[in-house]
Amino acid sequence: MRKSKKIGVIIAAAGQGKRMKNDVSKQYIEIDGKPIVAYTIEKFQKSNLVDEIILVVGENEIGYIEKYIKNRYNFTKVKSIVSGGKDRQDSVFEGIKVLSDDVDIILVHDGVRPMIDVEAIDYIIEETIKYKACIFGVNAKDTIKVVDEYKNVADTPDRNLLYAIQTPQAFEKGLLLNAYKRSMKEGFRGTDDSMLVERFTDIKVKVVEGSYMNIKITTPEDLQFFKEYMNCGSTDKNKR
Repeated sequence: MRKSKKIGVIIAAAGQGKRMKNDVSKQYIEIDGKPIVAYTIEKFQKSNLVDEIILVVGENEIGYIEKYIKNRYNFTKVKSIVSGGKDRQDSVFEGIKVLSDDVDIILVHDGVRPMIDVEAIDYIIEETIKYKACIFGVNAKDTIKVVDEYKNVADTPDRNLLYAIQTPQAFEKGLLLNAYKRSMKEGFRGTDDSMLVERFTDIKVKVVEGSYMNIKITTPEDLQFFKEYMNCGSTDKNKR
């Protein structure tokens, strides 16, 4: 793709990761001497389409990130490191605020989703130029049940219509910024960025095929999977 748009990335890495049952926040757990979040940042650093990266971290972690991650690994595309808010939605909004004014497209990505590959990053950027709002998703493998308050089955949706959504999620900057401003004004809390765009704009969000490898590291089992992935020498091999 010929470079015509300025691309900004927000990496949300302010979470505590309580399900990991580890004294160290999951994004800073080291695999082969390198923090998980550094593996994540590296993928966006390598993309020729990405211009700048904003890291959203815990308030007390800014100095650590600056010295031991940004400088140590020479992440030259990291423009700013900012402290997060009370939840992910507030944190991403803090990141949006410090993006350069001339950014055209925003990608939002989880700091603990390091198995995204550069090809996928470039692909979703290209799709967003066409469709304005794109998210990665993979078709549900298991049958999904809707239950009532007593855990009785209330409905069984068609599995072919169900997708597990991943990051990065990508949007035209004005679209995402306006959706965030309206959500903050109305006190609406979404579970992902797409949900805000779905609610506060008329744009249809396009689901593009993701990879089952692109997991979010949330549990000890996820961490073990990533270790095995690295031991196999995997880098940018994921296929959509």
